[in-house]
Amino acid sequence: MTDEHLIDQILKKKSFLCVGLDTDLDKIPKHLLEEEDPIFSFNRAIIDATHQFCVAYKPNIAFYEAYGLKGWKSLERTMEYLNSKYPEQFTIADAKRGDIGNTSTRYAKAFFKTLNFDSITIAPYMGKDSVEPFLEFEDKHTILLALTSNQGAFDFQTKKLGSQKLFREVLEVSKGYKNSERLMYVVGATKASYLGEVRKIVPESFLLVPGVGAQGGSLQEVCKYGMIANVGLLVNSSRGIIYASNGKDFADAAAKSAQAIQKEMEDELAKLC
Repeated sequence: MTDEHLIDQILKKKSFLCVGLDTDLDKIPKHLLEEEDPIFSFNRAIIDATHQFCVAYKPNIAFYEAYGLKGWKSLERTMEYLNSKYPEQFTIADAKRGDIGNTSTRYAKAFFKTLNFDSITIAPYMGKDSVEPFLEFEDKHTILLALTSNQGAFDFQTKKLGSQKLFREVLEVSKGYKNSERLMYVVGATKASYLGEVRKIVPESFLLVPGVGAQGGSLQEVCKYGMIANVGLLVNSSRGIIYASNGKDFADAAAKSAQAIQKEMEDELAKLC
């Protein structure tokens, strides 16, 4: 998917919401456990209920790998469903991969070709030759971890290398990678005050912003510091939407939660006009 298509969807839906499909069998409604494939049944219902309010879906791969072959099959079915019924949705494999060249190439083929994701999250620690294999795929995006929403982010990401914070160094160096125009970046909503620093380095890049909702991040703060003329934001909410209810009304509850966030986003987008 191209940036232009993504921006078109954002403006059309008046939303830059990404719904995280962190599907946990211990948390989904109990009646779904009677289904042949409860993870897929849950995902399908959530997608059908929320698709008009969001522009992206982000399965966290760990929640599927944890269940072995059955979980992987559920992921495959989820992606087949999204790509066939809702092809306008931007899809993110939240896999946080990153390894030497040959391995990265295989990871890229697994997620971009076999599963047909539009993008994947990547850890930058191993550097250029672990990232560039992902950037070789046209109309696919690599979302580099820059400044994450977890508390442990302060262990390394905000530490200084000389006079430069590490996350700033990641941003600066990555701009020199081949096909760097296909890069996006993860910047957590709980670090919203840092978004001004991020935007000075990558003023036009899309940012995937987790941490709004259950983790306490502020949508208004994210937009204040991170929004640009072409919006440039995908704000993710997972638990606050998909687990809005654990009863038989779970899909309706998810839709209401997603719509509430979408309405807030519509108000923020109106400020661009």
